[in-house]
Amino acid sequence: MANPISIQVWNPSGKYRVVSTKSMPGTRWIRLLTDQDCRVEICTEKKTILSVDDIVALIGDRCDGVIGQLTEDWGESLFSALKRAGGTAFSNMAVGYNNVDVSAANKYGVAVGNTPGVLTETTAELAASLSLAAARRIVEADQFMRAGLYDGWLPHLFVGNLLKGQTVGVIGAGRIGSAYARMMIEGFKMNLIYYDLYQSTRLEKFVTAYGQFLQANGEPPVTWTRAATMEDVLREADVISLHPVLDKTTYHLINKERLAIMKKEAILVNASRGPVIDEAALVEHLKANPMFRVGLDVFEDEPRMKPGLAEQKNAVIVPHIASASKWTREGMATLAALNVLGKIKGYPVWGDPNRVDKFLDEKSPVPAACPSIVNAKQLGLPVSKL
Repeated sequence: MANPISIQVWNPSGKYRVVSTKSMPGTRWIRLLTDQDCRVEICTEKKTILSVDDIVALIGDRCDGVIGQLTEDWGESLFSALKRAGGTAFSNMAVGYNNVDVSAANKYGVAVGNTPGVLTETTAELAASLSLAAARRIVEADQFMRAGLYDGWLPHLFVGNLLKGQTVGVIGAGRIGSAYARMMIEGFKMNLIYYDLYQSTRLEKFVTAYGQFLQANGEPPVTWTRAATMEDVLREADVISLHPVLDKTTYHLINKERLAIMKKEAILVNASRGPVIDEAALVEHLKANPMFRVGLDVFEDEPRMKPGLAEQKNAVIVPHIASASKWTREGMATLAALNVLGKIKGYPVWGDPNRVDKFLDEKSPVPAACPSIVNAKQLGLPVSKL
């Protein structure tokens, strides 16, 4: 058994015991729980990632629900421990739940929550930021200045790529991919080529309408193309942003062979899931193609990077911060808390987990529902009619 875990306690006399494995942004999520008679215990350990034993110790002998993080291994051991402690609810403070064994949760009757509907724009903004930073070599130039190497203006100093009028490629045109595409099209008047198993009619209509607006004002219109294959996107696009789900079909979606068909000066951006890219192959491609650039928010073996990646000047790398805007992170904490609270209280599941504004509006009463439970159907949980 792990050593005792240090915690901060809110509302010590609360009827329901809810544990958060990390301190989370904002205080509204705490207030929403304590107002409903919950004792909230927040782990204050300095460890970045808690072990399974650490979390078992946190759960203890009695626990109604846990708010956890995507860095934790939620499987048989933790769900069985939560069940023994009388718990019925767990929520990731994340939209993804690759760290969760949902079948184990089903086995022990534990509802698994996540936090979609609040990350779309902020994740798309980070992908756009990485695109621009890579195109204009901003990180390299910043390091150059800080090192005191700037002696004066030179014609060839940090020459990068112009985005205006180029082609942006999107692989996975769901909510985030479409939001990113709109930002790049409207912001830089880029043409679009996208690949998705499903047609993105709304995105296509947006590009068509924006193209007509530009043309009416005497500018060249932007265009869209729905690619027949992903390889078409990789060959034709100047900037490519990855937004697929991670499953067996998308593991190492970008590999040595697909990197080879991209343009020599292309920009590849990934703010989705690390294993979508064969990171070792990417390192070799960056070494061999110095004008090829990449912007990464996620990594194959997070938090570690593959050997050699950190040394590549043509890579912009940030530590999984796509959702790290104040509004989004506070919203994620709120939704995760309400998932746990809703299950404890026996509330139904919200009908559309991607429309969560009512849960985030501090001026209105919070709906009596769980915002998003991924295994609601398997557990037979009722759906809210609100």
